[in-house]
Parts: sequence; C-alpha cells; structure tokens
Amino acid sequence: MQVTINDEPREIEPGTSVAALLAELGRDPRHVAVEVNHELVPRATHGERMLSEGDRLEVVTLVGGG
Repeated sequence: MQVTINDEPREIEPGTSVAALLAELGRDPRHVAVEVNHELVPRATHGERMLSEGDRLEVVTLVGGG
C-alpha cells in the first residue's frame, strides 16, 4: 500500500505500524516526532498506530541545542 512520508510516496506492507515504519527507515523513535494525517502520534502509541492506504506522515527529527 502507498503512504506519503514528508511529501515522498512510499510503498509499505499492509499492517505496518508507525514503530515498524520508523525501524524500516532506520529512525530512532526517541529522536523523532511523528504526525499522521495532521495528528501527532504519541511515542507510547507508535506500536499500536497502524497505517492505512493514503496516510500522510510527517517525520521530524528533534534536535537539542545548547
């Protein structure tokens, strides 16, 4: 099925969770914020939040400063 991640189309397997997608992308969930269809997905629910055909995701890297 197809989703869009940061404005880039991507094919993923049906039944993919946000957590599984982050692992596939090689992203550390502790260092990103994820929004699906303009709704923030709390980190604690990444494993439960299943993606659907046509979902639009924004994956933003959190950067600490000093």
